[in-house]
Amino acid sequence: MGLKIAMWDAFIIGVLVSLSWFFSCSEASVSYDRTAISINGQRKILISGSIHYPRSTPEMWPDLIRKAKEGGLDVIETYVFWNGHEPEAGKYYFEGRYDLLKFIKLVQQAGLFVNLRIGPYVCAEWNFGGFPVWLKYVPGISFRTNNGPFKAAMQKFTTKIVNMMKAEKLYQTQGGPIILSQIENEYGPMEYELGAPGRAYTEWAAKMALDLGTGVPWIMCKQDDAPDPIINTCNGFYCDYFSPNKAYKPKMWTEAWTGWFTEFGGPVPYRPAEDLAFSVAKFIQKGGSFINYYMYHGGTNFGRTAGGPFIATSYDYDAPLDEYGLLRQPKWGHLKDLHRAIKLCEPALISGDPVVTPLGNSQEAHVFKSRTGACAAFLANYDQHSFAKVSFANMHYDLPPWSISILPDCKNTVYNTARIGAQSAKMKMTPVSRGFPWQSYNEETASSYDDNLFTVVGLREQINTTRDSTDYLWYTTDVRIDSREGFLRGGKWPVLTVSSAGHALHVFINGQLSGTAYGSLDKPKLFFNQGVNLRAGVNKISLLSISVGLPNVGPHFETWNAGVLGPISLTGLNEGKRDLTWQKWSYKVGLKGESLSLHSLSGSSSVEWVEGSYIAERQPLTWYKTIFNAPSGNEPLALDMNTMSKGQVWINGQNIGRYWNQYKASGNCGACNYAGWFNEKKCLTNCGEASQRWYHIPRSWLYPTGNLLVVFEEWGGNPYGISLVKREVASVCADIYEWQPTLVNWQLQSSGKVNKPLRPKAHLSCDAGQKISSIKFASFGTPQGSCGNFREGNCHAFHSYDVFEKYCVGQESCTVPVTPEIFGGDPCPSVMKKLSVEVICS
Repeated sequence: MGLKIAMWDAFIIGVLVSLSWFFSCSEASVSYDRTAISINGQRKILISGSIHYPRSTPEMWPDLIRKAKEGGLDVIETYVFWNGHEPEAGKYYFEGRYDLLKFIKLVQQAGLFVNLRIGPYVCAEWNFGGFPVWLKYVPGISFRTNNGPFKAAMQKFTTKIVNMMKAEKLYQTQGGPIILSQIENEYGPMEYELGAPGRAYTEWAAKMALDLGTGVPWIMCKQDDAPDPIINTCNGFYCDYFSPNKAYKPKMWTEAWTGWFTEFGGPVPYRPAEDLAFSVAKFIQKGGSFINYYMYHGGTNFGRTAGGPFIATSYDYDAPLDEYGLLRQPKWGHLKDLHRAIKLCEPALISGDPVVTPLGNSQEAHVFKSRTGACAAFLANYDQHSFAKVSFANMHYDLPPWSISILPDCKNTVYNTARIGAQSAKMKMTPVSRGFPWQSYNEETASSYDDNLFTVVGLREQINTTRDSTDYLWYTTDVRIDSREGFLRGGKWPVLTVSSAGHALHVFINGQLSGTAYGSLDKPKLFFNQGVNLRAGVNKISLLSISVGLPNVGPHFETWNAGVLGPISLTGLNEGKRDLTWQKWSYKVGLKGESLSLHSLSGSSSVEWVEGSYIAERQPLTWYKTIFNAPSGNEPLALDMNTMSKGQVWINGQNIGRYWNQYKASGNCGACNYAGWFNEKKCLTNCGEASQRWYHIPRSWLYPTGNLLVVFEEWGGNPYGISLVKREVASVCADIYEWQPTLVNWQLQSSGKVNKPLRPKAHLSCDAGQKISSIKFASFGTPQGSCGNFREGNCHAFHSYDVFEKYCVGQESCTVPVTPEIFGGDPCPSVMKKLSVEVICS
């Protein structure tokens, strides 16, 4: 009885909270219920995509937003990057790539809404999870817990951002585009580990956010106990299982992962478009009202913004818009078709819960109906291996494995998640400039004569020493070797052992590179254990410790260490083992070239560079520079760094990011079927190759002539192999079944104009300025393979090529109906056929 009373009390409280939220918003522009989000009284299913403004340039933003809108998005979602906006305590920056107001206003001009994820912890594979490094040194601070100094700093920054938005009238209640805001980020697992202090912090963060009075709902992701009226939301590859913590809250998916990030030393993950579409349709059929793609455009971790550690400079994420802002086909087009199908169903979807009916062992129907007569059905086949023929509403439907068909009128199929109608595209990197005239400058190892050198007994932690002003910290000490040592008379070299907290280490003995060691994302700590060439007398051991981004996730990651913490020892001496840990070590923060700003036009002229035959190739610690002119055209540009090892690149003083081509990707890059549960290790490419070969150069960073390119190479590489490339479409493909549903055919059928099944059409289109130059492959029948490696099956119409030669060659785009007659007749009656075609664009 007591339990029933408690449950009834909880229900009444929930209703009251719901009503108070509704009434407080009744005059405002944004409200919600369990099936929809209402904007100015219009109840909607919202489709959103993440575009992080610092991961592209302001010149790219309008095109990215336009393509997002064209792809069917209603909302742009972004984090707010605290360390970009407050690099020093109290000194704010909102310019260039960090011009948040400009970005939001561009979204508004495009007619889209904004979900502003203030955080201000963002994770996001971003350096230090978005926290400024100075925050770590606030006295008494402990991140993301019930800690006074942290809460004060977090509240100050969050309030500043909210007040900036209010001042520019950017909240929807003021006529602006911001309809949602997020406080904290994926805190649930952290709260679970911390216990009571974590719960107290969650309550505080929620109240602090609500007290800011934005007039729009606040959300918390991966936070099952989000305090009312804050909406808890889901992040993941699949979120159909998720329900919010109160029945009156909408079911929201803030991060539908379109792929995964790339780490140096790891392969490049990708997620098949069919599975991504399946996961979204599955979420919508279970009553989802908001879905956001993380990422819709991933972009680039310019400079030293990548976190991890070991996160690559590319943050492509296999997103619908690739790193360079180009359409990733078929993913962009397949999702666009999905969004149109969902919008056709919207009147029924927002009307209530679906009626769920089994259609077989692994098949079911979700049917939504409105009082005004709207009806929408989702027919699902969860079997990973087999087709299913199901009966629904006195009609038969064929469902491919692991797919959902969408019927906006409960009768005719407009879309199936496993049947892609959009074209696919294969991209290529075409060299436009190579063989640059290089000059070089050699960085010397740190010596006791250096300025800014300090000496202490023992080993210092790296981040506490550099304050993350640079990736580099020199550790230098002297080792005296007696002339009577046995190894000097032909024995084995002594072995130097160095233990480091990470992330990479170059060991120099008397100015010569002796060896290198490095960790990984999973195991950032490293261990150097090699023979070293010592001579009689005093030897200088110089350790160049390198950080590769600060951690962005984990309990109290602000306390995690980097750098050489020891022990350090020499073995193989007459005395046996000599411990070097606690002798005097000298430290130098950063490189000489950094202090001279060799990456800038003014700084690069402050030293003597060598050229011609004197240029150092495959030498460690070498700076290279050259001047080049911008190529014509507007295709995105990149640097091919495949002949270099590890370092950083600057264009006209702007840091493109870290490169690490020597770190080859290890993993299993076998065949990948779209069907079945996806995870970040299922579908991989680039095994055995560099994790990242090409590095994006924004066109807006270039002048027409006289561009300064500077490379710092840590390890040794061949600069003459560096080339400037443009990214463009190499070929486009269609892969379409003969009775595949399409929007155009559905409109004809649902309008009553046509009362028979209709065949689809293959649409092929090269980029602007390109034309179809040849047909690489064409087969109507039972072709196999995928775009780039199609092959004929047992059944093939012999006139498959002819129609494409006739209608497509010489055109920028063409359309061909998938009908047997056009290919010379049915090559195999009573067999389900498809058309596979690949055309070359040039």
